[in-house]
Amino acid sequence: MYSGIRVRDLRRSVRFYRALGFRVIKKGWFSHGGRWVHLVFPGSEHRIELNYYPPGTPFYEPFRTGTEFDHFGFYVSDPRGWLRSVIKAGAKPKIGFVDGPAQLLFVEDPDGVGICSCGPSSPGSLPKLFPPPHSDRRHARRTAARLPRRKKR
Repeated sequence: MYSGIRVRDLRRSVRFYRALGFRVIKKGWFSHGGRWVHLVFPGSEHRIELNYYPPGTPFYEPFRTGTEFDHFGFYVSDPRGWLRSVIKAGAKPKIGFVDGPAQLLFVEDPDGVGICSCGPSSPGSLPKLFPPPHSDRRHARRTAARLPRRKKR
């Protein structure tokens, strides 16, 4: 299990948590463009995930007081089964995506708290229960136009 925290400045936040005694154990990029860093405190198995979402990514939103807590997440062996059961329980599906070998499914509880399940992915594994990240196609085109293009070698 881990807890995700949205941060404004990833480097600054990593320095802060390291100064408190946390160790960086893993870091990387989400397929949607965000960045993450996993930290643990010695003697604890609970991870903290620092998340940075740049403008134009599906999870970006301007910071407001109270929006720092992003989500909590955990592993499930059957992501699709888990999703069906939490929707029956009243969860609202938000977004799902495959990132390498992992399928990540995000829902909100009745109070809007983000919950993420991480599980194994397979081709075509994403359920069709999620709204597109941006339902406004014009916004998606504007966002795509702002993304830097990779140079061909």
